[in-house]
Amino acid sequence: MSMRASGADAPAAPGTPPVLAVTAQRLLRLAPAGKPAIIAGIATHFDGLAAASGITTRLRLCHFLAQAAHETDRFRTLEEYGGVAYFVRYEGRRDLGNTQAGDGARYHGRGMFQLTGRFNYRRYGGLIGIDLEAEPERAKEPAVSLAVAFAYWRDRACNEAADADDIAAVTKRINGGRNGLAERARLLAAAKAIWP
Repeated sequence: MSMRASGADAPAAPGTPPVLAVTAQRLLRLAPAGKPAIIAGIATHFDGLAAASGITTRLRLCHFLAQAAHETDRFRTLEEYGGVAYFVRYEGRRDLGNTQAGDGARYHGRGMFQLTGRFNYRRYGGLIGIDLEAEPERAKEPAVSLAVAFAYWRDRACNEAADADDIAAVTKRINGGRNGLAERARLLAAAKAIWP
């Protein structure tokens, strides 16, 4: 039996990131107009948090990043577009836990997957150890946003759908329907080319 490493087992050349590494350069290939602070925040924290969420395969990584890129307008924002007049659509939504006046605007979409509603801020903040219900603005900090997205991904069992390479199923688990499915599919194809 030979003890030589096969090509698949050989270590990466010095200075070359591992195949599944998420770097700023790779993220910019996926979303060239992404904001530097968002790109840097994702690149800095992604690899350290991914394994705990089971994002350890190419398909899982590519599906996660395609969804995140779509939800953040290709990493240009970590906050839902609109203003108080737009966010009134969330006011009084008991399904989101918005039971107090002003909850619609206070708990509008923020973060990688656009966390929305008092209930979700409480739940996912609790899962990552930050009181997002009391400090909802923190949900748009890149590192916090990424931690929330990983918690949401785990909670919604997205790895199963990613393993099946089922973009419609992953989209439904992230967004509740098929919103933006064609764009998400384009981003998934792009991610697969970046992370071969």
